[in-house]
Amino acid sequence: MGELLFQIGLFLGMLSLGYLFGRRNERKHYRSIQAREDELRSLLVLSTKIPPRSMLSHSSEMVSGSVVISVDYFKTVVAGLRSLVGGRVGAYESLLDRGRREAILRMQQEAKTLGADAVLNLKLETSRIGDNAGKGLGSIEVLAYGTAMIPTRASAPDNR
Repeated sequence: MGELLFQIGLFLGMLSLGYLFGRRNERKHYRSIQAREDELRSLLVLSTKIPPRSMLSHSSEMVSGSVVISVDYFKTVVAGLRSLVGGRVGAYESLLDRGRREAILRMQQEAKTLGADAVLNLKLETSRIGDNAGKGLGSIEVLAYGTAMIPTRASAPDNR
């Protein structure tokens, strides 16, 4: 009986720690994402394939950004419980949201380094890495890629 109580207590303790540290890290990551999104807001990211007329003389280069994010223990447990009854798995939705936004930011940063005005033809790829020994999602990788539109000297505005 004492061993069972210990195991239940250990499980609840791990669950609580996973929740506390996971929420703290997630909030910190979201704050970082929001700050960098504000910083890079002027660099347009569009899913359109055809550049606007104003960018026809720009040069182009492929840019990408990727991120791997691991699932915390709490989210794995919650998702497992949710799979018993069905419905939305909000724990994984925030994980995917953070992954997409982080990958796009990394791609935008690469485009900004090249001097791009915009990134066109945005594409996103998501994949699962590992399966946490068959007990859950493990980690996800999100890859964002597109075409950076870089002004050439002839198309750059004259600032005289």
